[in-house]
Amino acid sequence: MDSSPGAISTAQVGDSLTINEIFYSIQGESTFAGQPCVFVRLTGCDLRCTYCDTEYAFYEGKKRTIQSIIDEVATHPCRLVEITGGEPLLQKRVHKLMSRLCDAGYTVLIETGGAHDIGPIDARVHRIMDLKCPSSGECARNRMENLSMLGVRDEVKFVIGSEEDYAWAKAQVLAGVPGWADRVNAILFSPVFGKITPLDLATRVLADSLPRVRMQLQMHKLIWEPNTRGV
Repeated sequence: MDSSPGAISTAQVGDSLTINEIFYSIQGESTFAGQPCVFVRLTGCDLRCTYCDTEYAFYEGKKRTIQSIIDEVATHPCRLVEITGGEPLLQKRVHKLMSRLCDAGYTVLIETGGAHDIGPIDARVHRIMDLKCPSSGECARNRMENLSMLGVRDEVKFVIGSEEDYAWAKAQVLAGVPGWADRVNAILFSPVFGKITPLDLATRVLADSLPRVRMQLQMHKLIWEPNTRGV
């Protein structure tokens, strides 16, 4: 048995997750933007979006017990935690982590793509679902059934990199799966960094005045150099 510091015993393997990084930063997106937040980034993703800015999370990471993750989160002076990836729902034990964080009194967010079932997520968690537009290359992977599960604490994000993306996102808001756009806490339109200018997207949003839609920018990329890790 590995007795090195931080090694996980055989008994602990069933209570562990593969973690890419844990860091404390400013929340850059969603209605929580601008707030201090602890990020827990899980390793692994089964999508390959053309604009992905966290490819290092596809494979890099190490196994951590859920308790050790919670202990590290607790070292930061913050009660807001985001579970992200990669695609965090690929690791099923993430549900136990989220529930335990909720039990401990944290406000918990999960950022997930639209390809996996969001139904099992603890009802206390704020689900931020990234519905993939055509230029992502992964639009066909969207699990549209998820939209009918969304509720008042949830948010849907469209990452827009082209006129086709905007038209597709607009159609989902106005004439897609019925009802979801009226239930969710927010509908977020975000430009692909470096592909479409904020002015271009803002002009379209203003012209169409879509119900419930708010434009957002990736605040962390404006504060730090865009490729900086751990922010």
